[in-house]
Amino acid sequence: MANKSILTEKSMDFLKTYLNNAAPTGYEWEGQKIWMDYLKPYVDEFITDTYGTAVGVINPDAKYKVVIEGHADEISWYVNYITDNGLIYVVRNGGSDHQIAPSKVVNIHTKNGIVKGVFGWPAIHTRNKAKEEAPKPDNICIDVGAKDKAEVEKMGVHVGCVITYPDEFHILNGDKFVCRALDNRMGGFMIAEVARLLKEHKKTLPFGLYITNSVQEEIGLRGAEMITQTIKPNAAIVTDVTHDTTTPMIEQKVQGFVELGAGPVIAYAPAVQQKLRDLITNTAEEKNIPFQRAALSRATGTDTDAFAYSNGGVPSALISLPLRYMHTTVEMVHREDVENVIKMIYETLLKMKAGETYSYFD
Repeated sequence: MANKSILTEKSMDFLKTYLNNAAPTGYEWEGQKIWMDYLKPYVDEFITDTYGTAVGVINPDAKYKVVIEGHADEISWYVNYITDNGLIYVVRNGGSDHQIAPSKVVNIHTKNGIVKGVFGWPAIHTRNKAKEEAPKPDNICIDVGAKDKAEVEKMGVHVGCVITYPDEFHILNGDKFVCRALDNRMGGFMIAEVARLLKEHKKTLPFGLYITNSVQEEIGLRGAEMITQTIKPNAAIVTDVTHDTTTPMIEQKVQGFVELGAGPVIAYAPAVQQKLRDLITNTAEEKNIPFQRAALSRATGTDTDAFAYSNGGVPSALISLPLRYMHTTVEMVHREDVENVIKMIYETLLKMKAGETYSYFD
C-alpha cells in the first residue's frame, strides 16, 4: 500500500461534494447525511445523537470498542445586529477570522434559503492613512443590498441566522487540495476512506470499530464530549489538522516545524496515551509511512482531549494533517499527506488487539 495511490475517482467526487456543502457549527446535519450516504456500504450500522454526531459502526456486537474520529463542523458567523440602514453586524460561531472578512462574499442561511451578501470595506482612497484601522469584529459588516432594516428582514434575515463562505474545492499544482473547511472535513473524509479500505480489502477486525464524525468541535469539543459517553470506547485515534509552519509570519521556535508533504504529524501531549502512540509510530516505521512529530503544551486543543479524559480515561492518540492558512477560505493540504494519514490509521487498526488496556503497569 505504501507507494500506491488510494484515492479513487469516487473518493474525490465524495470529497468535493462533502466540502462544497456548508456545515457550520450547530448546523452540521446536511453534511452528515452526505457523509453517511458515502459510508453506508462500508459499515454495519449507524449511531446518531441529538446534536448531529454520526457514527458508522463495524462489528457492533463486539465488546471491545475502538474509535477513529474527525469533526464535521466548520467555522462561521451569526447575524448579531441589523442597523436601521440595513447593514448587518456579526458575532463568531467558532474561531472565524475577522481579518480575512473584508471583500468576502457570504451566504446567509435563512428558512427561505440562501441570501447573498458581502463583507464591505471602505475604499483605500477614503481611508485616513494616518489612522489606518484594521478589520475588527466591531467594524466589519455585511451588505445584502437592502435600503433599510425592514428590507433585510423581508429577505428572511434575522438575528441568529448563520453565515458561511461559499468558497469551493479546487486543486493547485496537481496535489494541493484547497478549500474552506478542510479543518476538519478532511478528518471525516479520511476516516471514511479507512472504512472503505477495510471493506474492499476484506479485513476482519477483532473489535468493534466506531467511525465517528463529531459535531461542535470548533466551540470546545462538545460533540466528542457527548458521543464518547454514548460509545464508551476502549481506545480512540483522533485525526484533525495542524499548522504547516513554513509560511511567513509563523515563529517556528514557538510553533515547531511542520511541513506540507512531509507526512502526518503524531502528537506528544499529556492527553496522548504513550503506548497507543508508540503502536502508531512503530506501525508507520514498519510500513514506511513518513511522519512528523509535534509537542503540544498541556492540551491538544482537539477532540483527543474529550476522548482521553472521558469514562474514567480512554487511551487516545492524535494523528494530524499538516495544513496551511487555517481558518481561512483557502486552507491547503497535500494529497500525499491525506493518503498517508489514511494508511497510518488503517495499518494501525490491523495491529490493534481486542482487550488491550495500554496500561503502563502490565
